[in-house]
Amino acid sequence: MTISIEGDSAALLFVEAVRETADHGRPVSPRGMPTRELLGVHLTLTRPRARLLHLPPARILNPAFAAAETVWHLIGSDAPWIFDYNSRLRRYADDGMLRGAYGPRMRRWGGQVDQLTEAVRTLREDPDSRRAVIQLYDPVRDARGHRDVPCTLGFRFQLRQGRLHMSTTMRSQDVWVGFPYDLFFATVLHELMAGWAGAGLGTYHHHVDSLHLYERDMPAAVALPLTETRPVLEMPELTAPWEGFDELLSKVRRDGKVPAHPGWSHMGAAMHSYRLWKRGELERAEGIAGDMTGPLGIALVDWYAHLRARRAARVTTSGAAR
Repeated sequence: MTISIEGDSAALLFVEAVRETADHGRPVSPRGMPTRELLGVHLTLTRPRARLLHLPPARILNPAFAAAETVWHLIGSDAPWIFDYNSRLRRYADDGMLRGAYGPRMRRWGGQVDQLTEAVRTLREDPDSRRAVIQLYDPVRDARGHRDVPCTLGFRFQLRQGRLHMSTTMRSQDVWVGFPYDLFFATVLHELMAGWAGAGLGTYHHHVDSLHLYERDMPAAVALPLTETRPVLEMPELTAPWEGFDELLSKVRRDGKVPAHPGWSHMGAAMHSYRLWKRGELERAEGIAGDMTGPLGIALVDWYAHLRARRAARVTTSGAAR
C-alpha cells in the first residue's frame, strides 16, 4: 500500500516523512547499516518554490551546498569542485570522481544526448506529450560496483491545463540527510522546465521505493517538532530563458553575480559566501549572508552560527581534555 504525504512546504513534508519513518519504519540493514524503512511512499509538494528546508535547531541545512549542487547538476558537471561545498561526498568517490553524478547523465547521456534539451523540445512541440523524461539510472555503468550509484531513477514532466507537473522516482531515499537536498534540486528543475515550456508551475511529486532513516539519526529525528507551524517562505523566482542558460550558470558559479536575475544572484551569493568561509574569511562570508534577503540568506546566517557553535564546542572539549 502506498503511503501518501502532502504539504505546501519542504518543512512540512520533511517533518511528516521523518515522523512516519521513525514511527512505522521496519528494520533493515543494507550493507550492514541499520535503518528503519518504509516502502512505496508518495510525497507531494503543492508549492514547489517553498523548497528550502530550514528547521533550526533540529535540522539546519548548508544552503550553499544546496545551491552549488543544483548548479553542478544543471551544467552537466562531475568535476570535483563540488567537494568544496561538501567534503563528505569524497567518501563516495572512486579515483576522486563521483561516478553517479547526475549532471553528465542529464546533459550528455552516452556522451551524445542532452536529455534536458530533448525534454524542453518535446514539451514545446507537443505540450500534451507523455515523453518528456530524463533518465538517470544506467544499468551499464551502475552495475560496476562504484561507491556512488544514483538514488534517483529519473524525472517526468506532464503539462496539463496550462501547468507543468513533475514526478521524480527514487529507488532509495535517506529522509534525514538526502531528501532535503534532492527536493531542492528537483523543484528548481521543475520551476525551470515550467518556464521553458511556457507553463505555470504545477504540483511536484516525489515517489520513493525505499524511504529510510538511519538509526544513527534517530536521536535527532525524535527531537523534531510534532507539527510544523512556521510561515511558509518561498524562494525568489528562478525561471530564466533557455537560450543562454548555460552561460548564466557559468556566471553564477564563477563570480556569483547575475545583476539581471535576483533569484540566481542569491544562489551565486550563497556559493561565493561559502567559498570565503572555507578560506577562513568568516566575517566577509557572514556579511554577504546577512545582506541576502529571503530563505537562502536566513538559512545561511543560521548555518554559519551552527558552524561557529560546533567550532566552539570542539575548542571547549579539547581544552577540557588537557
